[in-house]
Amino acid sequence: MLPRTTQISHEDTRRGLFWLLLTGGGWAAAHVGYLTMPTPELQYVFYVVGLIVGLASVGPWLYFCSAYTGRSIHRNSGARWALVAVFLFFVVVKVTNPLHGWYFAAEQAVTPFAYLRIEHRPLHWIAMGLAYALSAVGFFMLYELFDRVNSNARPLLVLVGLTGLPVVFDVLGAIRSSVLDLTYASLGVAIFAVGVFAVYFDQFQFVRATGETDDPVIVLDERDRIRDFNTEAAELLPTLVGSSGESLSEQLPSLATALDDSDSTFEIEVGGRTRYYSVASTPFTTAGAKTGRSVILSDVTHREQYRQELEEKNEKLEQFASLVSHDLRNPLGVAQGRTELAIEEDETDHLEPVVRAHDRMEQLIDEMLTLAREGVSIDEPEQVLISTVAERSWKMVAVQTTSLSIEPEFDLSVAADPERLQQLFENLFRNSVEHGGTDVTITVGALEEDEGFYVADDGPGIPEEKRDEIFEAGYTTASDGTGFGLAIVSEIAEAHGWEITATESAEGGARFEIRTG
Repeated sequence: MLPRTTQISHEDTRRGLFWLLLTGGGWAAAHVGYLTMPTPELQYVFYVVGLIVGLASVGPWLYFCSAYTGRSIHRNSGARWALVAVFLFFVVVKVTNPLHGWYFAAEQAVTPFAYLRIEHRPLHWIAMGLAYALSAVGFFMLYELFDRVNSNARPLLVLVGLTGLPVVFDVLGAIRSSVLDLTYASLGVAIFAVGVFAVYFDQFQFVRATGETDDPVIVLDERDRIRDFNTEAAELLPTLVGSSGESLSEQLPSLATALDDSDSTFEIEVGGRTRYYSVASTPFTTAGAKTGRSVILSDVTHREQYRQELEEKNEKLEQFASLVSHDLRNPLGVAQGRTELAIEEDETDHLEPVVRAHDRMEQLIDEMLTLAREGVSIDEPEQVLISTVAERSWKMVAVQTTSLSIEPEFDLSVAADPERLQQLFENLFRNSVEHGGTDVTITVGALEEDEGFYVADDGPGIPEEKRDEIFEAGYTTASDGTGFGLAIVSEIAEAHGWEITATESAEGGARFEIRTG
């Protein structure tokens, strides 16, 4: 069985199990020597060696359990030196037993055959109790891991029961003459080794793979059927529960597709939000043959969202480049042409259109920079009254013949970036004035059940088929419009997590509804 430990990929787990098997085998061999040696002196030596090697096996056992379950106890120098100190104490007691007789007494016996009969003393039972207590700690580590990764722990419990069964013979040997008073614990180690390697080796590998990470892990067999999964995977993908033995492609087709495509990202809705996971797999092999693979899902939501934001910004930059080349070319051409005529004809009448063209270009540049620089980001939000921000915004826009009406008792408060919210109102007010005329009346009020607020006017309104297009950058129906005002409004609403829609007001004009809930 020792050569088979090389199939264990995890170095510390492999090292712990190797030395556990080696000390367990040495323990059993020493007991065989104790029973078969021809002289009492040799039997005594082999028995003492067996006691020492048997106690030494506790160290590799704890090392194996700690490494296998992903703990770091086996690398803790304090714990290791404490265990070594206890071990050396009992070694000294066992070796010096002929001087004090505290550990055991030995005498020749002839029934049921000639052998060196051992009568254990209190220190032996103290050492045995300590060894079994430490062994129980190791089994607890294993069980906790099996339980945490949602694996069937019943086979492990059977192994634990069989491993601990020899303690019954230890006790019977002390109280009944019909049972040899030996240390039978080496049989338990042998049972555990046979159980792990002959019956449960694959499952032990699968459980270690699912338990060594906090990421969701799914274990598949060689035919990509679901074999095991940890608790994190069950919480993320509830359909895994009860799916053991089912094909991954049938239970989770989107995950199977992402697994086959190395560049693909697994996308899933969690709590109403979209999360993204990278998918990686590691094969399992037994005796050189592939027996399955573990699938690890790593949360890359922040990275994916950042990538999407970069794509959106790149698209926006391309859009800006197109708008700059198109919308600035006309006023720039007017400015250049009029300037040339003014120089040739020495006429100042040509300079007024130049000033208007420059103003137009300045407005276009300012609004494009607003979109480019601010995008969908906002500063730390704070609670603000919508009516207060609306009144402050109106002072920046108001035309003498226009009017603003705020619904009575309108006291809706929202969490928002005050400056960005003021910009939203200013752009909506300017849009109403620009399209509704200088005598337009604008109303601000609350939506039903305080779901948000609206800005409405009594102007000509927006055709139903155009209500989605108006929020696109560059779209305008006014001869002197930039097409960025409502695009900026949409960006500000999106940055706050709000939803904005255009509809018809009660007076037949435009109505913009901003839902903040």
